[in-house]
Amino acid sequence: MTDIAPKLHWKGVSKRFGGPAVLDGLDLSVAPGRSLVIIGGSGQGKSVTLKTALGLVRPDAGEILVDGFNTVNLNEGARRELFSSVGVLFQGAALFDSLSVWENVAFRLINADGVPRKQAKAMAIEALSRVRLGAQVADQYPSDLSGGMQKRVGLARAVVASPQILFFDEPTTGLDPITAAAINELIVDQVRDLGCTAISITHDLASAQTIGDDIAMLHGGRIVWHGPAADLKSADNPYVRQFVDGRAEGPIANVV
Repeated sequence: MTDIAPKLHWKGVSKRFGGPAVLDGLDLSVAPGRSLVIIGGSGQGKSVTLKTALGLVRPDAGEILVDGFNTVNLNEGARRELFSSVGVLFQGAALFDSLSVWENVAFRLINADGVPRKQAKAMAIEALSRVRLGAQVADQYPSDLSGGMQKRVGLARAVVASPQILFFDEPTTGLDPITAAAINELIVDQVRDLGCTAISITHDLASAQTIGDDIAMLHGGRIVWHGPAADLKSADNPYVRQFVDGRAEGPIANVV
């Protein structure tokens, strides 16, 4: 065990949308500089967990602590200030079709941080180089790029402001295995180089074990297993075993 205070902590977080609880007293934390990956079946609350941390979904109960500070009841101004140190790689990259590549990467710099366009473009090109894209793509548009290149642009946008916390939403969904491996490598490089804390959600076990220091499995709105990524394959937890082995029979199949 460590005495280091968590960078991010979901503390007794619950959320429902008119039916059964999606999150049911969720308690989960990640230490500064660590990369945590949340795995689990569809509909088990992974996306809602991420959205509560980002302030996109308000929990019904519990606290979401960033550096020990509860973010749940912040006003808009305080939330903007706190989350200025956060970067997000959305599923599917979520680029703006009408903006050039550099404008996509610099969107937050220009529209939230007030960085002049010339400086923002230079910062965007530098961020693109960090994800192994040349300056020649800066003036292209997302439709000109492959899916893997679009994901790299999304990653450049996530890291352009050197965030303290990075969130990754299904970072390899829709990519072929070779491209997925390249994106995983880039994620590891960026987290290491920035020295930031990372939280990812994914169905991809290969990705989880590549980018994660620690893995937590979410089922029924609660964490049913949490440990080092290296221990995932040997874990004797029945939920983990069924998920890792891809078996239809087991505790997950009994709850639909």
